[in-house]
Amino acid sequence: MKTIVELYNDDNRRPEVMERAGEILKKGGLVAFPTETVYGLGGDALNPEASARIYAAKGRPSDNPLIVHIADMEALKVLASEVPEKARLLADRFWPGPLTMIMPKSDAVPYATTGGLDTVAIRMPSHPTAYELIRSSGVYIAAPSANTSGRPSPTTAQHVYEDLNGRIDMIIDSGKVDIGLESTIVDLTGEIPTILRPGYITKEMLEEAVGPVTIDKAILADHEDPNLRPKAPGMKYKHYAPKGDLVIVEGKKQAVAETINHLTKMDAEAGLKTAVIASDENLSLYDADCKINIGSREHEESIAANLYEVLREMDEMGVQKMYSESFAGGGLGAAIMNRLLKAAGHHVIRVSADRPAHPRSSARWRWRGRCPR
Repeated sequence: MKTIVELYNDDNRRPEVMERAGEILKKGGLVAFPTETVYGLGGDALNPEASARIYAAKGRPSDNPLIVHIADMEALKVLASEVPEKARLLADRFWPGPLTMIMPKSDAVPYATTGGLDTVAIRMPSHPTAYELIRSSGVYIAAPSANTSGRPSPTTAQHVYEDLNGRIDMIIDSGKVDIGLESTIVDLTGEIPTILRPGYITKEMLEEAVGPVTIDKAILADHEDPNLRPKAPGMKYKHYAPKGDLVIVEGKKQAVAETINHLTKMDAEAGLKTAVIASDENLSLYDADCKINIGSREHEESIAANLYEVLREMDEMGVQKMYSESFAGGGLGAAIMNRLLKAAGHHVIRVSADRPAHPRSSARWRWRGRCPR
């Protein structure tokens, strides 16, 4: 299969691009497109064969639900058998935008799209290209992130091409996305809304709109617990992972820096290529040859926007061992730490302020500065 790549942005909005993409979707084909969060891999949500092609292209298990993208509230009447009042309140506040809501599915939605569940995940994206694609195609678009399953999610069309060239019909290139982390997912099938995946829309923001909101225990855990199974799309299996080993080091900043410096020195002596992921505020504390400035703790949006690009850059450089600082668990920090923990396979070293950990064996700012290839 030859994958077509089409540029579509404010300076180049050719109607024939949307016409061609719409025809592909209507015939059961796959189109990758930008949203405000990450690039999505789209297929006709009501066509079980299209959903099967999405799973096959990504190498994604077919029991992992897909999110259905819509362009108007009328779509809920088709996709959901019941629309809770809190769903309408949240839609009024956050749609279009980076919020996915889970509701009871209608008979129109095939189990191939919902991963065999009786619920459906729905969101209305705010990115103009995504909106135009849904509108012009007349298709409700099922779309997980447009990457090979388990890899860092794509924030540019180039990332999509690297993973899926030859596996999908078309990529629409509208440049780098804004947010860089997947949407918040909230389950509305119970009495109290439950966050199944943290994202840009935080627990505090949701509670301002609908009152008390809980968080799924499976995403609160900082280690893999076989008794806790995430229920959200994209959260059930290992995800967001670079090819090298990622370790998170948590504690007071000086102790964290001393521990990471010790570990990278040991790794370098063992002949391993290493790198450190650090905030703008702490970058100077590290001695590693490769130091990646992921963004500012004062502006967590910059960290979210850079995270997946940084992980992919590590792969391009052939980094074998990487160490990352941890980040605050509230607000957007909860989403950042959730993705980092998944990427690291929950490998965390905790250090005290007075006793840095010195294991006997090693386990868009200026982020390209000191990383030899």
